[in-house]
Amino acid sequence: MIGIQDAATQLGVTMRTLRFYEDKGLISPQRVGTTRIFSRREIGRMQLILRGKRLGFTIREIKEFLDLYDVDPEHVEQVRTLHNKVSARISDLRKQKRAIEQTLDELLSIERQAQAWLNGSPVRPVGDGK
Repeated sequence: MIGIQDAATQLGVTMRTLRFYEDKGLISPQRVGTTRIFSRREIGRMQLILRGKRLGFTIREIKEFLDLYDVDPEHVEQVRTLHNKVSARISDLRKQKRAIEQTLDELLSIERQAQAWLNGSPVRPVGDGK
C-alpha cells in the first residue's frame, strides 16, 4: 500500500494522470480520509493501462479489457478480446506503415529532384509545369 505520490513515481506518471484514470473508472484506489492509497492490484492495473496506451489502444478499449478481468475468472473472454483487439491494431499499423513508406518514397524523390536542381542539373523542380 503506497500513497499517490509514490505510486506516480513508481509508474513514471504524474499524480494528475492517476487521478484521471481514477475519474475514468479504470482504477479505484482505497481512501483513508482524502488520501488515496494504491494497492499492488491498482499498480498492476495502471501498468496494464499504460502499456495499452503505449500500444495505441483507447481508454474505452482498455477499460473493456480490464472489466473482463473482473468478470471472467478463467480469462478466456479476456484473452479472446485481447487477441481480436491486438489483431485489429496490427492490421491498422501495417496500413499506416504502408502509407508512411509511400509518403517517404515520394518525399525522397522530391528531395532528390530539388537537390539536383540546386546543383545545376537540368532536372526541373517538382511542380514546375513548364
